[in-house]
Order: sequence, then structure tokens, then C-alpha cells
Amino acid sequence: MEDIRVRFAPSPTGYLHIGGARTALFNYYFAKRYNGKFILRIEDTDIERLKADSVSQILSSMKWLGMDWDEGPEKDGEYGPYYQSERMALYRKEVDRLVEEGKAYYCFCTEEDIEKEREEQKKLKLSFRYSGRCLELSKEEIEKNLHEGKPYVVRIKIPREGTTEVEDLIRGKVSFDNSQLDDYIILKSNKIPTYNFACAVDDHAMKISHVIRAEEHLSNTPKQVLIYKALGYEIPKFAHLSMILAPDRSKLSKRHGATSVEEFRERGYLKETLVNYLTLLGWSSADEKEIFDMTETIKEFSLKKVSKTAAIYDIDKLTWMNGVYLRNLDLDYVTREAIPFLIDKGLVDKEESEENYEYIKRVVDAVREKVKLLPEIADASSYFFKEIEEYDPKGIDKRFKKEGVVELLEKGKEVLTKVSAFDVETVEKAYRDLIDELGIKGGDIIHPTRLSISGRTVGPGLFDIISILGKDACIERINRAIEFINKEIK
Repeated sequence: MEDIRVRFAPSPTGYLHIGGARTALFNYYFAKRYNGKFILRIEDTDIERLKADSVSQILSSMKWLGMDWDEGPEKDGEYGPYYQSERMALYRKEVDRLVEEGKAYYCFCTEEDIEKEREEQKKLKLSFRYSGRCLELSKEEIEKNLHEGKPYVVRIKIPREGTTEVEDLIRGKVSFDNSQLDDYIILKSNKIPTYNFACAVDDHAMKISHVIRAEEHLSNTPKQVLIYKALGYEIPKFAHLSMILAPDRSKLSKRHGATSVEEFRERGYLKETLVNYLTLLGWSSADEKEIFDMTETIKEFSLKKVSKTAAIYDIDKLTWMNGVYLRNLDLDYVTREAIPFLIDKGLVDKEESEENYEYIKRVVDAVREKVKLLPEIADASSYFFKEIEEYDPKGIDKRFKKEGVVELLEKGKEVLTKVSAFDVETVEKAYRDLIDELGIKGGDIIHPTRLSISGRTVGPGLFDIISILGKDACIERINRAIEFINKEIK
């Protein structure tokens, strides 16, 4: 196969959207699958919409997801610079070449001129196409306008007949009628190139072999192909990824919840989950399994397996998948990911998180079986780090108001006082022996004991909780529960 060079070229007008992240991932997989190069290019020419911290956020999100680019910001290569704002001289040189070769021309029409044309064509029920009247200007008129400093744009000449065809690696052959295009602008009046022109020039200059991007750019492709042809460039191969739609099949937007990588990270999704889920939005493995990592994907990634139909975003599936990863990834890794959320909830501080790391790890291991997001680890484990502030009201009615509950708690406390080792197995055996001795159901003592030491009716196994909290804390909490029952209930 030819030398593979692909690029992800975000515009820093906001944080990295999950649609953009999916596009970046597919480019990354393709490059790695065929030992190619993955280039990151920042298309920062849309001055009015630029946001100051967008570039740093995009780079941070991509690093977090595990996409390591071969060339781009922070990793300059021989085809840089990798910010379009630093490539203006190249664009201007190519614009001037097209003008000199008669393939592009200066347009001095004012906004009022264009609006007048638009209104005239609207009356005729026509879609707007620039008339091309500045093509009729003589060389002398052009030079006079330029000398007087009259504002202008540069337009490319488009063939009025025929079609422009694109062989899309996902969609097959796509044809565009040239009569539907006008002589579109390639250099704006502020001397900044339009997106289509800068994109085509950069892809050629950076020797991009495959342009893998979102379906919404398909309409830009004929314009770029015509620019390639006008400039005498070799045309890269194109592949347009299907859209990601909301569950109601509308365009994914803020009203459907988090849409940027940073938002998902802040809400407690693991990077492994997000990468896995985004990969499934438009691609499937040979055996159609749902849980896999980057390494597995790279080994079998192919554009032939990319779907032509829109992918439906499903937050419930994403959240379910996050729970799977929380349960199965390395415990130390999950603990480190959970600690910032424990700190945020005020359960530990940074210093404590290092000093009591082994204790925190045991807590995380105990609660991770039943949570789906990292903040839920903090919610599910608060009683391991601070005193119980209240008991579950439903638990009070169901567990603390039962006849004989104080006596059972007293007997359980005696058992805890006497056990020598405070591991799960020893504590459980002591309780099971007591249950047999009293001839009661296990739940009769287990449920009120759980409520006493955790304040909750659900959670990890009781004996895991007891073992983690330790003898003194458990006995103290049972005493406090007995005092509460005697004072508030009896």
C-alpha cells in the first residue's frame, strides 16, 4: 500500500465534540493499521469564532483519549507549520498563481451588489449563484481598482457544464452537477483564505493520502476537487463517515446532554469507555463484540467495515459500558481515576489520598461492582470516610422498627468484640455461627447491622463493609444506632 498520511483538522471554535473525536479516532486507527502517519492540523482561520482555550482543550482531550499524533502542534515535522494562521504566505502564493493562470479572478462586487443579484434570482425562484460579472473586467479596470485600494475577493472559475465525481471509499461514486456551483470565493476581502481553499492547499502540501472526515463535509468535496484540479494537485482518496444522530434522529446537540469529550470526562466516564463507544458509532468488529480496546481495533480496522448509515447516540449504552469498565479494569487505575471525585465531594483531601491510598483502594473495590460512573463511587462510599449523618428513612421503618432489633444488634456487637482477626472470612463465620445459634434468618441481623454502620440499606456485602471500616468504627456505629433506636423509636 502507498504511504498512508491522514489528518484530523479541527477548528478551535469550541471543545472537542464527540463527532470530531470519532473522526480523529478513525483516522488514528487507519494510520496505525497501515503503519502510516497521523497528522493533527489546527484550522484557525475562522477568526470571528475562535475561542482562546480551544486549542489547549482539543490537545488535552486527544491526549486523554490516547491519540498520539505523529506531526502537529508540539510535534513539528517537515510539513509544518501545523496552524493554518501560520501558513498565509503559502495560500496567497497559490491564489496569485491561479489568478496569473487565468483560473481565478478578482471580484470587486460590494455586499449591496451581491444582495441585488440574490434578490433578482429569488424573484425568478432560482438558487443563488454569483453571475460572474467581474470576469468581464478588463486588465486596465482591474489594475485601476487595485491601485485605488478597492476591496476585493478572489473567486475561482468553475466549469459551467459537466459533473465533478468523487470516488468515496465508504459511499462509492458520488457525482455533483457543476451547474449547481458558482464561482465561489477562495480568498476573502480580509486576505484570509476560505475553508475549502486552505484545506485543499494544506492537504496537498502535507502529502495527505486519505481524507477521512464527517459526512457533513461531503458537499465541500466537489469544491475542493476543483481546486485540486485547478492547481494541478494529485487528488487524495476520500472517505466520509456517517453522522452521529440523537435518539430521535435529530442532529446531536447540547439539548441531548454532554457533547464534548471534556464534558464526558468531567461527568466521570473513563477514556476507555468513550473510545470503545465512539468506535462502535459507525464501525463493527469482525465478531461483532462490543467491548474492546484500541489495540484490538487497530489490528482489524478497515474502512470496508464503516457503516454508510447514521449512527444513533445512546447515552444509556455508553453509561452501561462505563460500568463494565469500572468493574473490570485494573483496580489501581480505577482508584486513581476515582480519587479526584472523592476529593471533589470533600471525602478526602490530596494529602490523605496518598497517605490512605490502600484504604481508599479497598473502598473502591468494594463499591465499584454496582456503580456506572466515577462520581457514583464517591456517592456510594461516603460512609467509609465520614460519620453517618442520617439513616435511610425507609430503612428505619423496615429495619429499626422490628421487634427485638436492639437485642440482635447487641449480640452482633459482642461477636465483633470477640473476633481476633477482622478479615471478611473470619467476621462472616462469626456472624453465621451466631445466626445458627439464634435460629434466625440471616437477613434479620444482617440488614439492621448494615443500616447501623453505613446508614444505607444497599451497598457492598456487609462483611466487606465491616472488614474495611474496622472493629472500633463498627462497634461505635452500632452503639450509636442502638442509642438512636432507643431514643427515637421506642
